[in-house]
Amino acid sequence: MANNLNVKKKLVVLSGAGISAESGINTFRDAGGLWEGHNVMDVATPEGWHKNPELVLDFYNQRRQQLKQVQPNLGHQILAALENDFDVFIITQNVDNLHEKAGSSNVLHLHGELLKVRSTKNSSYILDWETDLNFGDVDDKGNQLRPHIVWFGEEVPALEEAIPIVEKADILIIIGTSLQVYPAASLMNFAKRNIPVFYIDPKPTAIYNFSNDIKVLATTGSKGMEILRKELRKLQ
Repeated sequence: MANNLNVKKKLVVLSGAGISAESGINTFRDAGGLWEGHNVMDVATPEGWHKNPELVLDFYNQRRQQLKQVQPNLGHQILAALENDFDVFIITQNVDNLHEKAGSSNVLHLHGELLKVRSTKNSSYILDWETDLNFGDVDDKGNQLRPHIVWFGEEVPALEEAIPIVEKADILIIIGTSLQVYPAASLMNFAKRNIPVFYIDPKPTAIYNFSNDIKVLATTGSKGMEILRKELRKLQ
C-alpha cells in the first residue's frame, strides 16, 4: 500500500484478557477455571443462567461495578494512538470497554459487552446498561433481560463480521490471548500470507501450521506495545 497516496495501512489487533489484566481485571484462566471465586460453568453458560439467574445477574453486576474502578493501561493507550498512523481495527475477546475508554474508534467485541444487556427472547433487542441488572428488569414485551455476553456453548455472531476484517489486514497484532478459546483463536488463520504478524503475551502459546512468520514478544501488553510501536514506524 503506497504511502505517497496517503492511504493508511490496515492494522488489525486481536486482543484477549491479558491486556485487561494489567488494568486489574482478573481472568478465569489464571485461577483454574474460577472467575472471581465462581466456577465459570455457574456464571458463564446458558445452563448456569437457567439454574440460578439471580447468581448470574449478581456476578455480572459485580463485574460492572468493578469496571468503573479500573482504567486503560499503556497497552490500550498505544493501540489507540496508532490510529494517527494506521487504519486500526480491534477485534477483542474482552467484554470490558477499556479499548474504547483509551480512545480506540473501531472495536468489535466477539464475546459481548459488559455495559450492555439484551432480551432473553430477542437477541437483537440490546440496551446500554451501566447500573445493576435485576430479576424483573424486562424488555418492551415483558421478557427478562440478561447480560449481553456470549457464554460458553453459545454462538459467536460477531465472528462473521470479524473474518473479512482480518482478511484485509496489512499488519496483524495478537495481544494478551492464550489462543485457546475457539472460534476466536481461529481468526488469525484468515490473515493474508506474508503480512507482518506480532504476538505479545507473557506466556505465548506455541503456534503451529500458520503460514506467516510470527514475531513473538514474551512480555506484557504494555511493554510489548512500547517495543512494537518503534517497529511499526518502519512499516507505515
